[in-house]
Amino acid sequence: MELSGDRITLRPVTGDDVAALDRIVREPAVAAWWPPPDGYEGKLAVVHGGEVIGAVQFSEEGGQEFRRAGIDVFLTTGHHGEGLGTDTVRTLARWLVEERRHHRLTIDPAAANTAAIRCYGKAGFKPVGIMRSYWRNHRTGVWEDGLLMDLLADELT
Repeated sequence: MELSGDRITLRPVTGDDVAALDRIVREPAVAAWWPPPDGYEGKLAVVHGGEVIGAVQFSEEGGQEFRRAGIDVFLTTGHHGEGLGTDTVRTLARWLVEERRHHRLTIDPAAANTAAIRCYGKAGFKPVGIMRSYWRNHRTGVWEDGLLMDLLADELT
């Protein structure tokens, strides 16, 4: 599977991508929100200009009554603020709706992660509400709030 966005390409992570992704998840601004993963199986590499700049993953839930999927993404800080995260999320969202036939997509950043929330809003996601004590911060062990955001299939731009 390979998905093309306006400026990025998404493709399955390969063994050649692991070193770059391990470096990215150790960057302080990324590590603040992402613990080092056990591996990258099932994730898609985010490629820009021939360089792996991050990864995105999705989960799918429900039968015909609950056609929904979730998205998670991280990008190297060297490309934050360039619209590449928004392009990544839009590209995967379009595929999940058009090809996988999902009715609703969700994304659940930490409530304090304002940069991610801004990015997802630009991709069309809308805040639904605060999920109290939603995730355990891997650095502090403290339970923190998350923001549930969603995008309905008919809202996809």
